Amino acid sequence: QLQLVESGGGLVQPGGSLRLSCSASEFTLNDYAIGWFRQAPGKEREGVSCISDSGGSTNYADSVKGRFTISRDTAKNTVYLQMSSLKPKDSAVYYCVALKVACRRAVVLYSVGLRADSWGQGTQVTVSS
Repeated sequence: QLQLVESGGGLVQPGGSLRLSCSASEFTLNDYAIGWFRQAPGKEREGVSCISDSGGSTNYADSVKGRFTISRDTAKNTVYLQMSSLKPKDSAVYYCVALKVACRRAVVLYSVGLRADSWGQGTQVTVSS
């Protein structure tokens, strides 16, 4: 099992920023492409972004493109999601997950190729004034 741990969520005003972190204590995160997903109450889970194992390839949902940036720090065994210009509709529980496939646009669009054994408990992001 690949247990991932998300952190960095919180309450922020519209237009504000947050940086989420995804880490793992018992395996090397650097061996996997990683995706960020989110789920708001009463809505289906949706893909946000993914990054390749090397960090050289990224993909984003159209709804966050230009506002969110995914990155990874191999030395810290951590993947980040920098979120800026946040909107109330970005409010959700954010999850990171290891991928069974390369980071492709299909992963973000259709939530395919995910390692079901790697879901963490998520971190809550609330954007509200």
